[in-house]
Order: sequence, then structure tokens, then C-alpha cells
Amino acid sequence: MANSNGGIVGVDNPVTVQAEQITTFNASGTLTTQPQTTSIEYLVVAGGGGGGSTSGGGGGAGGFRTATGNPVSGNSPYPITVGAGGAGGSNAKGTSGSNSILGTPTPITSTAGGGGGGGNDGPAPGGANGLSGGSGGGGGGAGPDLSGPNSGGAGTPGQGNAGSDSYPPAAPFSLISPGPGTRMGAGGGGASAAGEFPPANNTGGNGGNGSPSTISGSDVTYAGGGGGGTLNYATWSPSYSMGPPSSGGTGGGGAGGGGNGGTANGVAGTANTGGGGGGGDYGSTTTSDGSAGGSGIVIVKEAAATSASGVWDMNALYDNVKAGSWTNA
Repeated sequence: MANSNGGIVGVDNPVTVQAEQITTFNASGTLTTQPQTTSIEYLVVAGGGGGGSTSGGGGGAGGFRTATGNPVSGNSPYPITVGAGGAGGSNAKGTSGSNSILGTPTPITSTAGGGGGGGNDGPAPGGANGLSGGSGGGGGGAGPDLSGPNSGGAGTPGQGNAGSDSYPPAAPFSLISPGPGTRMGAGGGGASAAGEFPPANNTGGNGGNGSPSTISGSDVTYAGGGGGGTLNYATWSPSYSMGPPSSGGTGGGGAGGGGNGGTANGVAGTANTGGGGGGGDYGSTTTSDGSAGGSGIVIVKEAAATSASGVWDMNALYDNVKAGSWTNA
């Protein structure tokens, strides 16, 4: 029999309310769920790859994974691994980053970004291919022996995209007379777009753009690819024109080195975005390093919940069932 205020006859047990909780991991640690949590929303981004040296390819972004409804148990600990960014290459291709892992009963692993290919590191064999990863690294610029074009690394389906191949040589040339369309590093892949092919004979390829997420409560873009390095024509002859530096992809990708107004070394990927590092430029007497990829990030969101044991007020039950926030304790 119902009482006059709409409740059920019996002891009125207290209702327990659990607030929404968002936990951000910028470094490895442990997630302890709230008592009433049964599933979570997550964002897991791996560390980005480092850029290659001397007209090197841009580093690929760390793998980007996000979803809702991942089952967990309440009041339970789960290990979190936040992947580091890969090192930039020095007379070499860039190093791939490290995986990020959400260690729930069904673990969620985002694959590290691939390192960018090395470019003009000597008379032979010249450039190198980008490495595969969550997103792939861009191919390094063709070497003085005309090896190339060098291939971009493959991305991981559902996590990222491939790096671009580098610009192919247009014609044989000597070390003191670079030909058009040569020695440009290609862009590393990003979460939402592939790395870009070098658009001209004086500019490296841009990094692929990353993907946005609102899990933190703000609209933030993660996992952009690094830009490819450009031949620094001014060190060869003032008569050679230079385009602007390549850009990193939105979401923390670092710009490539070289170009008009650019730095010699690539720009590092932004920490805790999984952005790829930029490739270094190439001059007549110097070699420039690629830069490191950005570290990854893990964000977990636990929904608000309301529960009670035994007998409870019918109005509270109705309101919370309607809102989808009721769990039976």
C-alpha cells in the first residue's frame, strides 16, 4: 500500500548520489573507479613519433581512441600507462613513440606514432622511409644520390592515418645545385587526416590534422602529425627562393625545420597531445635534427549515478529512472 506522499510503505533508505567525475592522466598512474561506476567513457592517445633529420619526414601522431560504455567494476583500481613521445632523429630517422594503455578488464591500447624518415644524411643512400604506427611518419627527403621518393609509414585503422611519401627527384643534380622538387620531407599522419605531400620544390609537407574531443569538458584537439623538413636554400645560394616552413597538424603536431622564417631543427610535438615532431632542415654544410614527439594522455569520465538499497521513495525512483541515472545497489 502506498503512503500519502507517494512512497512505498517500509523503511525509507537513504539515496546515494555519485557525481560525474573526469580524471586526466598526463603521466602513468592508477585509476580507482567510484563505487557506483559500471562503465566509463575514455580517451586514450599514445606518444607521437619524432621527426627525421636533414629534410626529414614529420613524425606520425600517437594513436587516438575514444568510446563510451567500456565495462568496469565500481571501487576498483586499473593501471594507466601514458606513452612518451619518440626522440627526434640526429643524422637518422626519428624514433617511434610509446603506447598508451587503459588497463580495464578489456584493455584499451593506443599505438605509438611512427618516426619520420631521415633525409639527406650523406651521399648514399640518402633518405629513408617513415615508420608505421598509430599514425605513420612521413618519408624523408630524397638524398643526393637521387634515392627516393621515400615512403610514408602506414597508420593503424581506427586510430590514425598514414604519413605521406616524400617529393620525388625531378632530375639529376650535383651536391651544389639542387634540382626542383628534391630534398623535401613529407608530413606525418594525424588522427583525422594523412600527412601531406610537399606542395612545392621549396616547402616540406604539412602534418595531418588531429581529432577533437570534449571529454575533458573543453573542446580540445589531439594527435596532429609533424611537418616535414625543408631544404634551406639560402645556405646554398641567395638566389634560391624559400617557401614558408611546413606546419604541424592541428592537435599538437610540430612544424618542420627550414623555410622562410623557420627554425633549423624541427619543432617538438606538444606534450600530452600525442603530436608528431617536426623534421629538421638541410643546409649546404650543416645537418639539422628532427624534434621529439609529444607525450600522450589518458582521460576517463565516470557518469553521475543514483542508487539506494531496500525500499525507496517512488518519486525519487521515477525521476532517476527517467534520467537514466539509477542503479540498484
